[in-house]
Amino acid sequence: MRPDARAWFTGRTSRARSLADLDLAGLLRAKRRTGSVVSVVLPARDEEATVGRLVGDLVERWVRQVPLVDEVLVVDSDSTDRTAGVARAAGAGVVASADVLPGWGTRPGKGEALWKSLAATTGDLLVFLDADLLGDVGHYVPGLLAPLLTDPQVGYVKGCYTRPLELAGHTSPTGGGRVTELTARPLLNALWPELAGFVQPLGGEYAGRRSALERVPFLSGYGVEVGLLVDLLGLLGLSGLAQVDLGVRRHTSQDQEALGRMAGQVVSAVLSRTPAGPTERGGLLTQFRSGGAGPVPVSTPVAVDERPPMDTVAEYRASRAGAV
Repeated sequence: MRPDARAWFTGRTSRARSLADLDLAGLLRAKRRTGSVVSVVLPARDEEATVGRLVGDLVERWVRQVPLVDEVLVVDSDSTDRTAGVARAAGAGVVASADVLPGWGTRPGKGEALWKSLAATTGDLLVFLDADLLGDVGHYVPGLLAPLLTDPQVGYVKGCYTRPLELAGHTSPTGGGRVTELTARPLLNALWPELAGFVQPLGGEYAGRRSALERVPFLSGYGVEVGLLVDLLGLLGLSGLAQVDLGVRRHTSQDQEALGRMAGQVVSAVLSRTPAGPTERGGLLTQFRSGGAGPVPVSTPVAVDERPPMDTVAEYRASRAGAV
């Protein structure tokens, strides 16, 4: 690891593996002292099995018992199940991604929901959590907020964790994060070695200041996390980034074909941030399925699909001016 990356890893990685690692009273005082407003956002598509428990716990712990959070919002991305109703019953605000900034239309993908959430929330600090988290993750929100509330130089915080792999009833304690290890980490180490200290560059749990997030573009698909990391490095510098060890993260694991599509989008996202840019790159990922007559090619679009920085959107600027 390069000296600058090692120094960053040592100085900007904190620990919040449980609530015992956190000074909740101190965080609450810091929130009040700084006048911060906190929004927690969960992008969700067909997550009725997990979103209700997750939202209910967030609302009870961090809205009612310890008021660190001012709003919990689920951004529903065209779910075909009861995600919206379950989330609303558990205490979250719910918006359909297609209904936010309707003049901009709608696109599929997690990044689209995250981008739209900037226009649908009020907080100056935003925490993003995936809606398929399993187990006790009650410490995630205060853990991610801690660097933002206690250090004004920090503008963006990534969560890191051990990721078990759970497939077909079998569990490996450290087998998760396959796209990270086989795709994202080698690319980032080669192209932006100063980012080598990030344990989970593709992790879905992170937090940031609105003043930073509204100034960078959002990729619409699974490349959103790596795109944000690289763009916020350019905006804030390495010293403006931090990470928090959250312990263990469990979620629904996906099969190899789905992971290949994710990896294709990550590669496209990384290449779009290199000097050659996205226009010289291929836009399709071809995979092969077994068929009776032999391998069957299946192609999926993985080209970069990007939304502009939110602070360039006239409707957003007007709504923020009205809110202020």
